[in-house]
Amino acid sequence: MNVEEVLQKLVSFPVLGGQSNLSILNWIKEVLESRGVTAYLVPNKEGNKASLHCRIGPEVDGGVILSGHMDVVPVEGQEWTTDPFVLTDKGDGKLYGRGSCDMKGFLACCIAALPQMLEADLKKPIYFAFSYDEEIGCLAAPELARAIRTHYSETPKYALIGEPSMMEPIVGQKGIYIMETYVNGSAGHSSRIKQEVSAIHETMRLILWLENKMDELIKDNRIDDRFHPPHSSIHIGLVNGGIAPNVIADKAYFYWDLRTIPMDDIQGIVSDFETYCRQREKELRKIFPGFAIKNVEHHPSVPHLDTKADDDIVDLIKRISGNSKLDTVSYAAEAGQFANEGFQAAICGPGSIEQAHRADEFIAKDQLQKGMVMMNKLIEELSTAQFS
Repeated sequence: MNVEEVLQKLVSFPVLGGQSNLSILNWIKEVLESRGVTAYLVPNKEGNKASLHCRIGPEVDGGVILSGHMDVVPVEGQEWTTDPFVLTDKGDGKLYGRGSCDMKGFLACCIAALPQMLEADLKKPIYFAFSYDEEIGCLAAPELARAIRTHYSETPKYALIGEPSMMEPIVGQKGIYIMETYVNGSAGHSSRIKQEVSAIHETMRLILWLENKMDELIKDNRIDDRFHPPHSSIHIGLVNGGIAPNVIADKAYFYWDLRTIPMDDIQGIVSDFETYCRQREKELRKIFPGFAIKNVEHHPSVPHLDTKADDDIVDLIKRISGNSKLDTVSYAAEAGQFANEGFQAAICGPGSIEQAHRADEFIAKDQLQKGMVMMNKLIEELSTAQFS
């Protein structure tokens, strides 16, 4: 199959983050095994999901991991003009479908290039590393990266994560964390606001603390101009509480999103917030002994990526992508998780992140072809005796 035919098949699997991915996983596994490539699975505890990895080429150190995720985001509530799970060519140079850009386009390039990889005289191996549940918190990548590091007798050197970047090398990614905060106050008549503890009022104080924390980081010159915005951000995306205007709310909760530049520490910021929460509890329990603030991790933190401009992988990606401009991103990706396992990691893939997660998601055909050019150049690089 050519790359568009592979993409057509991949898009047809409506596997959302959090759902079983065995349908798309088994199809990819069958394609690999039909070519004589042994695929290894990294399943979850329930056995209804799994990541996949394999090696193409010799058992020697210094190979390249090609990493991507198999799941996509929902389409419910979006106004699609095409069937989101049928790859559609409208004749405008674009291929429409959920995941066409994020990031089944890159997976299609990997799979379509498999015959050339097998035919080449590779001096260094290529690995596929395809994960599940990336779209709900990059949940599977840490275990997948560890599995690759421990499964093979040799050690890969590089990890290329093919998130859509318009084929530009991405060397930095913010760390990301999402927290749920629940506040338990005391109900009562609104006229007794000073005798009770309003969960909504305390929620607003907590939100203000978080905003002030972000401003303090900026004031302290915690700035990294490679990113947009160039500072760590704290954003409250959902707030809920109360039952009526004249009733003091005894329950409220909010979700907040923390995105940190490499110089800032996610856990340090969370710890400072926890300290403030305990201070408020101590103070307000004098009024209402049952007052409590509970913080719940929405999903594990996703570590930042901070690849140096002079790391070997940067020169490699410049050569195979044809682009020398380096950039950073603020969205979640699995690159930092592979870097934490000791692989030099960077992001580079076909398509624009501007098309991801929206109705009528598409990948431009020329981007898909540039992805294939990158695969062919990678094969050429790894077929030279001088590659290191």
